[in-house]
Amino acid sequence: MLNERLGVVIEPSLLELAFTHRSFAYESASKETNERLEFLGDSVLGLIVTEELYKRYPDFDESRLSPLRSGVVNMRALADIARELDLGKYIRLGKGEEVTGGRDKNSLLADALEALIGAIYLQCGFEKCTQIVCGLIASTLNSAVARGAGLDGKTALQELVAALGKGVPEYVVTEEGPDHDKNFTAHAMVAGNTAGVGTGKSKREAEQVAARIAFEALKIELPEQ
Repeated sequence: MLNERLGVVIEPSLLELAFTHRSFAYESASKETNERLEFLGDSVLGLIVTEELYKRYPDFDESRLSPLRSGVVNMRALADIARELDLGKYIRLGKGEEVTGGRDKNSLLADALEALIGAIYLQCGFEKCTQIVCGLIASTLNSAVARGAGLDGKTALQELVAALGKGVPEYVVTEEGPDHDKNFTAHAMVAGNTAGVGTGKSKREAEQVAARIAFEALKIELPEQ
């Protein structure tokens, strides 16, 4: 059970609310969705990750901490954590979202995880919530560090592309979703071709993710020293 995996017992009604997508609420004529919990959980998660990074890397300045945080709290990373917890099976969806594969959509999974964190915070307080969240993000954070997420991706890519004689990278960004909950997708273009694609809750975050992916894909073209 989810409570056992989290190591805490969450009140059933609160847990149910955390997994109530607006599509289910609209179809059942209910006014309650997980969006308020998601809003709360997003802020709690951001603070926990920021504090963890601040303590773990005392020599990093904001320019290195910020992209590292983005490497942990971006939609794709959160969705992967949600999949590890198998949150998809708990989400209450409307029929439309159900038939279009909503249980495995990155956006829905990331939102459900944030709502769950909001519920944990309300149930257990900040200290216990921090303990649980740090456990959930541990592998994601370590992977982000290993990928060099603490580096400025756009700067690193620009320097690499220049070294390869391929001009200057460009970014094509699209957005979707309502004004209060937009998701951005960025394509890092190098010499007219897509070298990396990234998603995020802001244009900057999406571009940074795309740049780091493009950097990893292109660095193998550097001649060995």
